[in-house]
Amino acid sequence: MAEHPDIARGDHLPKRRPDRKPLHPSWLPRQRRGITPQMIGRYPDYDVLASADSWDDATREVVLARLEKPGPLRFFGAAAEPTLRAFCDTVLAQDSEPRVPVAEFVDAKLADGRLDGFQYADMPDDRDTWRLVLTGLDEAARDTGVASFADAGSQVRQDIVGRFADATLSGGSWDRLNVSRAWSVVMRAALSAFYSHPWAWNEIGFGGPAYPRGFMRLGGAGVREPFETRGATAEDPVAMLNDGDTGTGGAHGRG
Repeated sequence: MAEHPDIARGDHLPKRRPDRKPLHPSWLPRQRRGITPQMIGRYPDYDVLASADSWDDATREVVLARLEKPGPLRFFGAAAEPTLRAFCDTVLAQDSEPRVPVAEFVDAKLADGRLDGFQYADMPDDRDTWRLVLTGLDEAARDTGVASFADAGSQVRQDIVGRFADATLSGGSWDRLNVSRAWSVVMRAALSAFYSHPWAWNEIGFGGPAYPRGFMRLGGAGVREPFETRGATAEDPVAMLNDGDTGTGGAHGRG
């Protein structure tokens, strides 16, 4: 069941919570316009696709292609697919539909060899890093008594991912990697995939491509473009933590 924090007191902010962990995003409003991951978000009345007619043809083609139903995986085999999906869902808190198809985006990037143009000197090729990471996640899950990372419960997955982020996993496949750098490699790919999708843009109120439309209102916080909408919450988390100021203006639509 979703928690309903007292926003005015900052109860939703991780540093204000006893466990210092973020709330599950289900406390946010249901999306009323457009689509967001899990149909929740801070901008429930915002849909970036409403501005699609203002984009040039090339931009519109690229962005709308990301909404097409993805095909089967081409890089990862059937044995690795459940772990890949479980990992992407866990690190991005996508635990119900609709989901941004991060696993498919990552798979396509690796299958097509569209890598990042650099590689850490002490790390294998990014494609090999991904394979080792998925194998290592399964190994870590088996240490807890389950068959694979995909078979583990949500808390076990989160605990393993937390140890991965802290670079404290070791043994087996992890000994073949600089674990801290491996985290950087896979999260860079997962986050890039997630935030390239219009549903994620809706979630954070991102205005989308600005060419050739441009921006006309370049004022401070609370100044919105005609295509932007007011956020569901308007607090300034930094100010709240520093001096308790909850803020009064509407949240800015470009995140």
